[in-house]
Amino acid sequence: MPKVAQKWWTLVVVCTGIFMLLLDITIVNIALPDLVKSLHASFSDLEWVIDAYAISLASLLLIAGSLGDLAGARKVFLGGLAIFCASSLLCGLAQSPAFLITFRAVQGIGGAAMFATSLALLAHKYRGRDRGIALSAWGATAGGAVAIGPLVGGALTSGISWRWIFLINVPIGIAAFAATLARVDEAPRRPGVRPDWLGFVTLAGAMLAGIYGLIRGNQDGWTSPAILTAFASCVVLLAAFGLVEHQRRDRQPMLELALFRNPALVGACIGALMISASIFSVLLYLTLYLQDVLRYSAFQTGLRFLPLTIPIIFAAPVAGRLSGRVPARLLIGGGLGLIAVGLALMTLLSATSGWTVLLAGMVVSGIGSGVTNPVLASAAVGTVSSEKAGVGSGINNTFRQVGIAVGIAGLGAIFASTVRSSFVSDLAGRSPQLARHASQLAGSLTSGGGLSSVRPSGPGAQVIASAARYSFVTGLDRILWVAAIIAAMGAVVSAVLLRTRDISSAPEASVEHEEIMRRAA
Repeated sequence: MPKVAQKWWTLVVVCTGIFMLLLDITIVNIALPDLVKSLHASFSDLEWVIDAYAISLASLLLIAGSLGDLAGARKVFLGGLAIFCASSLLCGLAQSPAFLITFRAVQGIGGAAMFATSLALLAHKYRGRDRGIALSAWGATAGGAVAIGPLVGGALTSGISWRWIFLINVPIGIAAFAATLARVDEAPRRPGVRPDWLGFVTLAGAMLAGIYGLIRGNQDGWTSPAILTAFASCVVLLAAFGLVEHQRRDRQPMLELALFRNPALVGACIGALMISASIFSVLLYLTLYLQDVLRYSAFQTGLRFLPLTIPIIFAAPVAGRLSGRVPARLLIGGGLGLIAVGLALMTLLSATSGWTVLLAGMVVSGIGSGVTNPVLASAAVGTVSSEKAGVGSGINNTFRQVGIAVGIAGLGAIFASTVRSSFVSDLAGRSPQLARHASQLAGSLTSGGGLSSVRPSGPGAQVIASAARYSFVTGLDRILWVAAIIAAMGAVVSAVLLRTRDISSAPEASVEHEEIMRRAA
């Protein structure tokens, strides 16, 4: 096959893999209410379905790049495809929440392998202007996958079954695997690289312990031995991770701590963490509101997310054109500021509101996300030397996944606590006779099947349903404010730390990525 045709096959295969693994970050949100009914999942189960994928993806992303250097990017990419497809099949066949959560974590392993090696495969096949086009297509695919996830998830869940949000990956992945075997060349190896397994174990362990504590805190008690042990383990393992990486500074550490001496990289990573911990973590709870409170189907819910996702798609290329003339600190700080404003606008919800109250906030948040995301990626790469561009990108993407995992768990803890206390007090005020059942009903509401679990028939049913709806909206209002504050803090910190002189210290990377941003669509 001519080399020209072969390199475009590489682009198609890589973009297919990236599309699948990033689509699975947002597509699952829409199906979560159906998982509750089908698998009898609890609220904490829903959080783990999202976080299991994010934790394994975040903790393995950097080490998967080292494996690609050692064994070959093509081999690791193929291995990632195989793991992702097999685990997708098993997720689609799951009969229990524990089974699904387990193989969501395995999915993350496959996703990390594909994500970490995708840019290496493109860099091997493309040079000059073609590389800019290829990387722009990669970026557009990544942004598009996240943006259309809710609509695709809604269509599959409503049209067929929630299981097809996973099963659809199997035929696509098999085709991509076959095309990779037949059409994609191996990238050059770096045999001297040794994966930092100890760094991986300590980072993954710290994330797992911290997320466990946040998710189980309300149920087990924040001062219970199990929760205190989880948080203490998280702190100890994070300290151990820092020590391991410091000791490996001359032997390819998983995370080069010396890079964080550049405040601009710190700013870009904080921006990535905050955008994921705010708007992208809130999507889970907005989905539950639209389906559980307003009773929309999965597809109807996906349609109602379009005011958020369409602005993301259209704002990204505008940000790309502006990035050559407007400092990154203004674009990222301004974008996160818009997200904060949009989330604050969504707090206008009340127990009697329709979904259109969310409309203005969704549009503003979507514009902010579209402006922030591509500039963050470019800024992270621009803070390191050109030969470490992949490292800068990997660090930034790791912080994105950490933000989703921590955001889902942290906001979930606040949401569950607020809903429970609000329900108990509101039901007691509405009906003293029902007050003695309030704690039991609140437990069902926050740890079981949501509002559907507190819709009894008979005397008092309407009162209980009204109290449940009110408490749910109160909890949603609380975490929307928290997410708005997180985004606002990210805006301020990013604007302060992302100094232009620190980003332009790597001119080769900056020029290339400025070209990518101009071409992004």
